[in-house]
Amino acid sequence: MNFKGKTVFITGASRGIGKAIGLRLAREGANIVIAAKTAEPHPKLEGTIFTAATEMEQAGGKALPVVVDVRDEASVKAAVAKAVETFGGIDICVNNASAIQLTGTLMTQMKRFDLMHQVNTRGTFMVSQACIPHLRKAENPHVLNLSPPLTMDTKWFAPHVAYTMAKYGMSMCVLGMAGEFKGKIAFNALWPRTTIATAAVGNMPGGDQLVKKSRKPEIMADAAYHIFSKDYRECTGNFFIDDDVLAAEGITGLDHYAVEPGAELAPDFFL
Repeated sequence: MNFKGKTVFITGASRGIGKAIGLRLAREGANIVIAAKTAEPHPKLEGTIFTAATEMEQAGGKALPVVVDVRDEASVKAAVAKAVETFGGIDICVNNASAIQLTGTLMTQMKRFDLMHQVNTRGTFMVSQACIPHLRKAENPHVLNLSPPLTMDTKWFAPHVAYTMAKYGMSMCVLGMAGEFKGKIAFNALWPRTTIATAAVGNMPGGDQLVKKSRKPEIMADAAYHIFSKDYRECTGNFFIDDDVLAAEGITGLDHYAVEPGAELAPDFFL
């Protein structure tokens, strides 16, 4: 697929995996809509929607930074409208924005439960809903949710049931919408084999050591690129794992994705 001039709407694209996907497609000449909350520099987190936009334009694409809170319906609708007004449509939607707290039932405050469900499940549903009318006009429309395979096994729920429910909600959007829009829009999920070196991982207990056992966000970006290159009618309803996608393309040398090449890699949650 030629991505030149294609418009990609990415939530949470100011840093991490969302930003990496944006940069990967910007290098192909795509228009990247950076839909995220960080407009002002954060004391603990790197980057804003504006610094990300600069990087994407330097990479060869066009960028539209928009302040978006995926919990706010008016904010989402305004961002989608601005994207369509600026670039003429939407070809790809990436639901990357996510909230995480790995706590058990008694340690999970309801405000954190609400945040995870509002951002992960509800936000993914709402952003998809807002983009679908425009995606249906696209040549090769894709929606990609950064969410895990659906496996109803106690071990994935017991340690952090609230978080698992919220992430599985994103995956259930894939399961349902892939069927609902079959032949019209592709809906797929993508999840990493290993932990990915992002702020979310770095801020966990022992995060510094975990980052050293992680892969870089670029492996997810390259996997997303190959998914979006496929025909939407033939590639939908899948729960992809990043290195499986690359292996299917004949790419097996993955050492350059490691933060520390040769280090033992930490498996990600849900795998």
